[in-house]
Amino acid sequence: MDLSRLRQLGSNEQVALLFAALFGLLLLATAALALRAFVRDDSEGQPREQRLWRDLRAVWLGALLFWVSWVSGPVGATLAFGLLSFFALREFITLAHTRRADHRSLIGAFFVVLPLQYVIVGLQRFDLFSVFIPVYVFAALPVLSALGGDPARFLERNAKIQWGIMVCVFGLSHAPALLLLDLPRWAGRGAFLLFFLVVTTAAAQIVQELASRRLRSRPTVRQIDRSFSWRAWGLGLLGAALVGGLLFWTTPVKPLTAAVMGALAGGSGTLGDLVMRALKKDAGVRWWGNRSSVTGAVGLLDRVAPLCFAAPVFFHSVRWYF
Repeated sequence: MDLSRLRQLGSNEQVALLFAALFGLLLLATAALALRAFVRDDSEGQPREQRLWRDLRAVWLGALLFWVSWVSGPVGATLAFGLLSFFALREFITLAHTRRADHRSLIGAFFVVLPLQYVIVGLQRFDLFSVFIPVYVFAALPVLSALGGDPARFLERNAKIQWGIMVCVFGLSHAPALLLLDLPRWAGRGAFLLFFLVVTTAAAQIVQELASRRLRSRPTVRQIDRSFSWRAWGLGLLGAALVGGLLFWTTPVKPLTAAVMGALAGGSGTLGDLVMRALKKDAGVRWWGNRSSVTGAVGLLDRVAPLCFAAPVFFHSVRWYF
Protein backbone atom coordinates (compact mmCIF):
# COMPACT_ATOMS: atom_id res chain seq x y z
CA MET A 1 0.00 0.00 0.00
CA ASP A 2 1.55 3.32 -1.07
CA LEU A 3 1.58 6.46 1.08
CA SER A 4 -1.22 8.22 -0.82
CA ARG A 5 -3.61 5.31 -0.30
CA LEU A 6 -2.57 5.12 3.36
CA ARG A 7 -3.48 8.77 3.91
CA GLN A 8 -6.89 8.16 2.35
CA LEU A 9 -7.81 5.66 5.06
CA GLY A 10 -9.86 6.78 8.02
CA SER A 11 -8.15 7.52 11.33
CA ASN A 12 -9.33 4.26 12.93
CA GLU A 13 -8.06 2.21 9.98
CA GLN A 14 -4.70 3.98 10.02
CA VAL A 15 -4.18 3.45 13.74
CA ALA A 16 -5.30 -0.19 13.47
CA LEU A 17 -2.79 -0.75 10.66
CA LEU A 18 -0.08 0.87 12.78
CA PHE A 19 -0.70 -1.47 15.69
CA ALA A 20 -0.91 -4.50 13.39
CA ALA A 21 2.55 -3.66 12.04
CA LEU A 22 3.89 -3.02 15.55
CA PHE A 23 2.64 -6.30 16.99
CA GLY A 24 3.84 -8.14 13.89
CA LEU A 25 7.37 -6.82 14.39
CA LEU A 26 7.25 -7.74 18.08
CA LEU A 27 6.15 -11.28 17.23
CA LEU A 28 9.02 -11.62 14.77
CA ALA A 29 11.51 -10.30 17.34
CA THR A 30 10.19 -12.66 20.01
CA ALA A 31 10.38 -15.65 17.67
CA ALA A 32 13.92 -14.74 16.58
CA LEU A 33 15.10 -14.39 20.18
CA ALA A 34 13.47 -17.67 21.20
CA LEU A 35 15.06 -19.47 18.22
CA ARG A 36 18.44 -17.98 19.08
CA ALA A 37 18.16 -19.17 22.68
CA PHE A 38 17.14 -22.65 21.50
CA VAL A 39 19.98 -23.01 19.00
CA ARG A 40 22.76 -21.47 21.10
CA ASP A 41 23.90 -22.98 24.39
CA ASP A 42 26.30 -20.32 25.59
CA SER A 43 26.54 -19.86 29.35
CA GLU A 44 28.60 -16.69 28.94
CA GLY A 45 25.89 -15.11 26.85
CA GLN A 46 23.10 -15.80 29.33
CA PRO A 47 23.24 -12.39 31.08
CA ARG A 48 22.98 -10.67 27.70
CA GLU A 49 20.09 -12.92 26.68
CA GLN A 50 18.31 -12.14 29.93
CA ARG A 51 18.69 -8.38 29.34
CA LEU A 52 17.28 -8.80 25.83
CA TRP A 53 14.28 -10.72 27.19
CA ARG A 54 13.67 -8.06 29.85
CA ASP A 55 13.83 -5.30 27.26
CA LEU A 56 11.52 -7.21 24.94
CA ARG A 57 8.97 -7.77 27.73
CA ALA A 58 9.08 -4.05 28.50
CA VAL A 59 8.39 -3.23 24.83
CA TRP A 60 5.50 -5.72 24.77
CA LEU A 61 4.02 -4.12 27.87
CA GLY A 62 4.33 -0.66 26.37
CA ALA A 63 2.74 -1.74 23.09
CA LEU A 64 -0.14 -3.40 24.92
CA LEU A 65 -0.60 -0.32 27.08
CA PHE A 66 -0.82 1.96 24.04
CA TRP A 67 -3.22 -0.42 22.31
CA VAL A 68 -5.50 -0.61 25.35
CA SER A 69 -5.35 3.18 25.64
CA TRP A 70 -6.48 3.60 22.04
CA VAL A 71 -9.18 0.91 22.15
CA SER A 72 -10.65 2.12 25.45
CA GLY A 73 -10.74 5.75 24.35
CA PRO A 74 -9.86 8.88 26.35
CA VAL A 75 -11.12 7.48 29.66
CA GLY A 76 -9.18 4.25 29.32
CA ALA A 77 -6.00 6.05 28.23
CA THR A 78 -6.22 8.39 31.20
CA LEU A 79 -6.73 5.51 33.64
CA ALA A 80 -3.93 3.40 32.13
CA PHE A 81 -1.33 6.12 32.31
CA GLY A 82 -2.62 7.19 35.71
CA LEU A 83 -1.83 3.71 37.03
CA LEU A 84 1.57 3.86 35.37
CA SER A 85 2.26 7.15 37.13
CA PHE A 86 1.12 5.68 40.45
CA PHE A 87 3.56 2.75 40.26
CA ALA A 88 6.40 4.96 39.03
CA LEU A 89 5.85 7.47 41.84
CA ARG A 90 5.72 4.62 44.35
CA GLU A 91 9.13 3.41 43.19
CA PHE A 92 10.54 6.92 43.42
CA ILE A 93 9.20 7.62 46.91
CA THR A 94 10.46 4.31 48.32
CA LEU A 95 14.02 5.58 47.79
CA ALA A 96 13.37 9.12 49.07
CA HIS A 97 14.10 10.11 52.66
CA THR A 98 10.78 11.01 54.28
CA ARG A 99 9.55 11.36 57.84
CA ARG A 100 6.24 11.01 59.63
CA ALA A 101 5.52 14.71 59.10
CA ASP A 102 5.51 14.11 55.33
CA HIS A 103 2.60 11.67 55.43
CA ARG A 104 0.10 14.44 54.65
CA SER A 105 2.11 15.45 51.59
CA LEU A 106 2.47 11.86 50.40
CA ILE A 107 -1.25 11.14 50.80
CA GLY A 108 -1.99 14.33 48.89
CA ALA A 109 0.49 13.40 46.14
CA PHE A 110 -0.87 9.88 45.56
CA PHE A 111 -4.60 10.34 46.17
CA VAL A 112 -5.28 13.99 45.32
CA VAL A 113 -2.65 15.45 43.00
CA LEU A 114 -2.21 12.40 40.76
CA PRO A 115 -5.93 11.76 40.15
CA LEU A 116 -6.67 15.46 39.63
CA GLN A 117 -3.86 15.83 37.10
CA TYR A 118 -5.25 13.00 34.99
CA VAL A 119 -8.83 14.20 35.35
CA ILE A 120 -7.70 17.57 33.97
CA VAL A 121 -6.00 15.74 31.10
CA GLY A 122 -9.16 13.75 30.39
CA LEU A 123 -11.19 16.98 30.32
CA GLN A 124 -8.67 18.44 27.83
CA ARG A 125 -8.10 21.51 30.01
CA PHE A 126 -4.54 21.82 28.78
CA ASP A 127 -3.90 25.34 30.08
CA LEU A 128 -4.78 24.32 33.63
CA PHE A 129 -3.03 20.99 33.15
CA SER A 130 0.22 22.83 32.36
CA VAL A 131 0.29 24.88 35.59
CA PHE A 132 -1.60 22.78 38.13
CA ILE A 133 1.45 20.92 39.47
CA PRO A 134 4.28 23.43 38.80
CA VAL A 135 2.36 26.30 40.44
CA TYR A 136 -0.42 25.21 42.79
CA VAL A 137 0.89 21.85 43.96
CA PHE A 138 4.42 23.17 44.51
CA ALA A 139 2.99 25.84 46.81
CA ALA A 140 0.60 23.52 48.66
CA LEU A 141 2.72 20.46 49.46
CA PRO A 142 5.33 22.25 51.62
CA VAL A 143 2.49 23.75 53.63
CA LEU A 144 1.18 20.27 54.38
CA SER A 145 4.64 19.15 55.46
CA ALA A 146 5.12 22.24 57.61
CA LEU A 147 1.87 21.48 59.41
CA GLY A 148 3.54 18.24 60.54
CA GLY A 149 5.82 20.32 62.75
CA ASP A 150 9.11 18.62 61.83
CA PRO A 151 11.85 20.97 60.49
CA ALA A 152 14.56 18.27 60.14
CA ARG A 153 15.86 18.21 56.53
CA PHE A 154 12.68 20.03 55.54
CA LEU A 155 13.96 21.41 52.23
CA GLU A 156 15.50 18.11 51.15
CA ARG A 157 12.39 16.10 52.01
CA ASN A 158 10.01 18.40 50.17
CA ALA A 159 12.31 18.80 47.18
CA LYS A 160 12.37 15.01 46.69
CA ILE A 161 8.58 14.70 46.91
CA GLN A 162 8.08 17.61 44.50
CA TRP A 163 10.66 16.22 42.08
CA GLY A 164 8.99 12.82 42.14
CA ILE A 165 5.63 14.39 41.33
CA MET A 166 7.13 16.43 38.50
CA VAL A 167 8.76 13.43 36.84
CA CYS A 168 6.30 10.62 37.53
CA VAL A 169 3.01 12.53 37.37
CA PHE A 170 3.46 15.81 35.52
CA GLY A 171 5.92 14.52 32.93
CA LEU A 172 4.23 11.21 32.21
CA SER A 173 0.74 12.75 32.05
CA HIS A 174 1.75 14.49 28.82
CA ALA A 175 1.77 11.10 27.04
CA PRO A 176 -2.02 10.51 27.19
CA ALA A 177 -2.49 14.22 26.52
CA LEU A 178 -1.06 13.57 23.06
CA LEU A 179 -3.92 11.14 22.41
CA LEU A 180 -6.40 13.93 23.18
CA LEU A 181 -4.64 16.78 21.41
CA ASP A 182 -6.97 18.32 18.83
CA LEU A 183 -4.93 19.48 15.86
CA PRO A 184 -6.27 20.84 12.55
CA ARG A 185 -6.83 18.03 10.02
CA TRP A 186 -5.44 15.51 12.53
CA ALA A 187 -8.47 14.60 14.63
CA GLY A 188 -8.50 11.07 16.04
CA ARG A 189 -4.85 10.41 15.18
CA GLY A 190 -3.25 11.18 18.54
CA ALA A 191 -2.06 7.57 18.80
CA PHE A 192 0.32 8.28 15.91
CA LEU A 193 1.91 11.14 17.84
CA LEU A 194 2.34 8.94 20.90
CA PHE A 195 3.86 6.23 18.71
CA PHE A 196 6.22 8.80 17.18
CA LEU A 197 7.29 10.00 20.63
CA VAL A 198 8.00 6.51 21.97
CA VAL A 199 9.88 5.30 18.87
CA THR A 200 12.12 8.37 18.52
CA THR A 201 12.90 8.38 22.25
CA ALA A 202 13.81 4.69 22.13
CA ALA A 203 15.87 5.21 18.95
CA ALA A 204 17.95 7.93 20.62
CA GLN A 205 18.66 5.66 23.60
CA ILE A 206 19.63 2.67 21.43
CA VAL A 207 21.92 4.67 19.14
CA GLN A 208 23.55 6.44 22.09
CA GLU A 209 24.16 3.12 23.85
CA LEU A 210 25.66 1.53 20.74
CA ALA A 211 27.78 4.59 20.03
CA SER A 212 29.11 4.69 23.60
CA ARG A 213 30.31 1.08 23.19
CA ARG A 214 31.96 1.68 19.83
CA LEU A 215 33.48 5.11 20.41
CA ARG A 216 36.49 5.57 22.64
CA SER A 217 35.35 8.87 24.06
CA ARG A 218 36.19 10.18 27.50
CA PRO A 219 33.08 10.03 29.71
CA THR A 220 31.61 13.48 30.24
CA VAL A 221 30.22 12.68 33.69
CA ARG A 222 32.28 9.75 34.89
CA GLN A 223 30.86 9.74 38.43
CA ILE A 224 27.28 9.41 37.13
CA ASP A 225 27.48 7.41 33.91
CA ARG A 226 30.67 6.13 32.32
CA SER A 227 28.90 5.50 29.01
CA PHE A 228 27.67 9.09 28.50
CA SER A 229 29.65 11.39 26.22
CA TRP A 230 28.63 14.32 24.06
CA ARG A 231 29.68 12.45 20.92
CA ALA A 232 27.45 9.49 21.76
CA TRP A 233 24.62 11.82 22.76
CA GLY A 234 24.96 13.71 19.47
CA LEU A 235 24.80 10.47 17.49
CA GLY A 236 21.70 9.50 19.46
CA LEU A 237 20.21 12.86 18.55
CA LEU A 238 20.96 12.25 14.87
CA GLY A 239 19.47 8.76 15.10
CA ALA A 240 16.26 10.13 16.59
CA ALA A 241 16.12 12.82 13.90
CA LEU A 242 16.56 10.24 11.14
CA VAL A 243 13.85 8.00 12.57
CA GLY A 244 11.58 11.02 13.04
CA GLY A 245 12.07 12.05 9.43
CA LEU A 246 11.23 8.55 8.23
CA LEU A 247 8.09 8.55 10.41
CA PHE A 248 6.84 11.91 9.15
CA TRP A 249 3.73 10.18 7.81
CA THR A 250 2.62 9.59 11.41
CA THR A 251 2.57 13.36 12.03
CA PRO A 252 0.77 16.30 10.41
CA VAL A 253 4.10 17.93 9.41
CA LYS A 254 6.71 17.62 6.67
CA PRO A 255 9.79 15.33 6.90
CA LEU A 256 12.26 18.06 7.94
CA THR A 257 9.97 19.30 10.71
CA ALA A 258 9.34 15.72 11.83
CA ALA A 259 13.11 15.21 12.04
CA VAL A 260 13.40 18.25 14.33
CA MET A 261 10.56 16.91 16.46
CA GLY A 262 12.28 13.55 16.70
CA ALA A 263 15.55 15.20 17.73
CA LEU A 264 13.78 17.17 20.46
CA ALA A 265 12.08 14.07 21.83
CA GLY A 266 15.17 11.86 21.65
CA GLY A 267 17.58 14.45 23.01
CA SER A 268 15.41 15.42 25.97
CA GLY A 269 14.70 11.76 26.75
CA THR A 270 18.37 10.75 26.88
CA LEU A 271 19.30 13.79 28.99
CA GLY A 272 16.41 12.99 31.31
CA ASP A 273 17.70 9.45 31.65
CA LEU A 274 21.07 10.91 32.68
CA VAL A 275 19.36 12.97 35.38
CA MET A 276 17.61 9.89 36.73
CA ARG A 277 20.93 8.03 36.79
CA ALA A 278 22.34 10.82 38.93
CA LEU A 279 19.41 10.46 41.33
CA LYS A 280 20.00 6.71 41.53
CA LYS A 281 23.68 7.29 42.27
CA ASP A 282 22.70 9.66 45.05
CA ALA A 283 20.29 7.06 46.47
CA GLY A 284 22.96 4.36 46.20
CA VAL A 285 20.96 1.94 44.03
CA ARG A 286 21.40 0.45 40.58
CA TRP A 287 17.75 0.69 39.56
CA TRP A 288 14.49 2.14 40.79
CA GLY A 289 12.45 -0.20 42.94
CA ASN A 290 15.66 -2.18 43.69
CA ARG A 291 13.99 -5.35 42.41
CA SER A 292 11.90 -6.58 39.46
CA SER A 293 8.61 -4.77 39.19
CA VAL A 294 5.33 -5.13 37.30
CA THR A 295 7.17 -4.69 34.01
CA GLY A 296 9.29 -7.78 34.52
CA ALA A 297 12.27 -5.45 34.10
CA VAL A 298 14.55 -3.92 36.68
CA GLY A 299 12.23 -1.18 37.88
CA LEU A 300 9.31 0.43 36.11
CA LEU A 301 10.72 3.93 36.46
CA ASP A 302 13.91 2.86 34.68
CA ARG A 303 11.81 2.09 31.60
CA VAL A 304 9.60 5.18 31.58
CA ALA A 305 12.08 7.80 32.87
CA PRO A 306 13.17 9.01 29.38
CA LEU A 307 9.51 9.27 28.37
CA CYS A 308 8.75 11.34 31.48
CA PHE A 309 11.23 13.97 30.29
CA ALA A 310 10.56 13.73 26.56
CA ALA A 311 6.74 13.80 26.75
CA PRO A 312 6.28 17.38 28.07
CA VAL A 313 8.91 18.79 25.69
CA PHE A 314 7.34 17.00 22.74
CA PHE A 315 3.74 17.84 23.72
CA HIS A 316 4.28 21.57 24.10
CA SER A 317 6.46 21.70 21.00
CA VAL A 318 3.73 20.10 18.93
CA ARG A 319 1.01 22.24 20.46
CA TRP A 320 2.68 25.64 20.27
CA TYR A 321 5.30 25.47 17.51
CA PHE A 322 4.80 22.61 15.08
